[in-house]
Amino acid sequence: MDKAKLEPARVFEQFAEINKIPRPSKHEEKMIEYLKNFGKSHHLETKVDETGNVLIRKPATKGYENYPTVILQCHMDMVCDKLVDIKFDFSKDAIQTYVDGDWLTAKGTTLGADDGIGDAIELAILSSDDIEHGPIECVFTRDEETQLTGAIGMKPGFMTGKYLINLDSENEGELFVSCAGGRSTIATFKFQREKAPADYTFIEVSIKGLKGGHSGDDIEKKRANAIKVLARYLYIEQEKMPLRLASFDSGKMHNAIPRDGKIIFAVPADKEKEAEADWKKFFAGVEDEYHVTDTSMVWHFDKTGAQSVIPQSVSVPMVRALQALDNGVFAMCQDEALAWMVETSSNVASVKTEDEKVTVVTSQRSNVMSNLDNLSNSIKAAFQLAGADVEVTDGYPAWKMNPNSKLVKIAVDAYRKLFHKEPKVRGIHAGLECGLFSEKYPDLDMVSFGPTLKHVHTPDEKLYIPTVQMVWDHLLLILKNIKN
Repeated sequence: MDKAKLEPARVFEQFAEINKIPRPSKHEEKMIEYLKNFGKSHHLETKVDETGNVLIRKPATKGYENYPTVILQCHMDMVCDKLVDIKFDFSKDAIQTYVDGDWLTAKGTTLGADDGIGDAIELAILSSDDIEHGPIECVFTRDEETQLTGAIGMKPGFMTGKYLINLDSENEGELFVSCAGGRSTIATFKFQREKAPADYTFIEVSIKGLKGGHSGDDIEKKRANAIKVLARYLYIEQEKMPLRLASFDSGKMHNAIPRDGKIIFAVPADKEKEAEADWKKFFAGVEDEYHVTDTSMVWHFDKTGAQSVIPQSVSVPMVRALQALDNGVFAMCQDEALAWMVETSSNVASVKTEDEKVTVVTSQRSNVMSNLDNLSNSIKAAFQLAGADVEVTDGYPAWKMNPNSKLVKIAVDAYRKLFHKEPKVRGIHAGLECGLFSEKYPDLDMVSFGPTLKHVHTPDEKLYIPTVQMVWDHLLLILKNIKN
């Protein structure tokens, strides 16, 4: 398939332009400027709130002036991740895309279709003159992927529509009507570094090639977590010998399962061979554990130069805490109709070592807020017992299903008419900005859908091209059928 022939052409043309624009979370300035100029060049009312969210209004087409205003919403930022062995600067380099069969993907980086394809769909509608619709408000929020600060900072009244269609879902044919709430629990271990004993040998151990994935959508797939794997090995070794930890680094984003990591530690010189033999035996076991989910693991074990080390009074309890932390699925939904869906989960997302501190970020999600509190407190308690300073973020609320949604009925009817089959109406074990909108706009009728994406938040991210046309057709029919 030729990139130049992708359909709908107007959507993929917009996506190509978007992928030239650097837009890491919290650094969306160039994207904001692009959207402002886009609105201006198309003579559309455009406004930016104090948080950096952008809203572009388009009047109704002739004959649809009395239709209710519909909000089309997506986020402008993207998760920036790449393969460890390629050079790429997300602050200035354009995403390099290519077609692989029916899939669009990127060369060694995240594709940015989460949620760049939503941005592209909105811009394609704004720039069109042959689509029937009532008044439209296209909303582009910032910083969705890290702390949802765009949606959190949006004030009531910024949006005025009665219905909201969120274009940030990743399975075509599924209409999402609820989502999980979430928060992060962050531990900081502080210390003064020490010199390692003179008769110690320093070793660097690393792993890469894990599958990773989205910490909400993919958490039930039981993939390996690089932090948990490395922590397991450290725990085993420090129980056997006086290991001295120098650094632990793994993971990048709070909402991605870490797929690579590195530890540097020292052991008595006469224990070096034992540590290496233990690693080979340990890693063989890990490969067997994950022989279905993670088939491309790569490991490295070698001596490295001497470094200062973390005091054992800090490193030992820290490793114990990482060994003990809940990671993965904590509870499944109790309601029979949703028994297939994860209710509560946690992801040990990143560990970063600096000169005088180690920071561990974990992310909890739940569709039941009391269980979210419970799991966050369990993680917090483990860190407190290990002597860390612990911060629990405010996070974001769950979005509860509206059983009387008129928008969902319209969306279901439109899908059935177009494709002669039933869409799946379901909840998602991930955060959507709809949860925050439901607090600030309690009367807003919402639904979320989008084209099929795989392996989001990883360099394997890819977009299933045929589903973009399906979502486009579905959205246009919904817009045509939303009447007062």
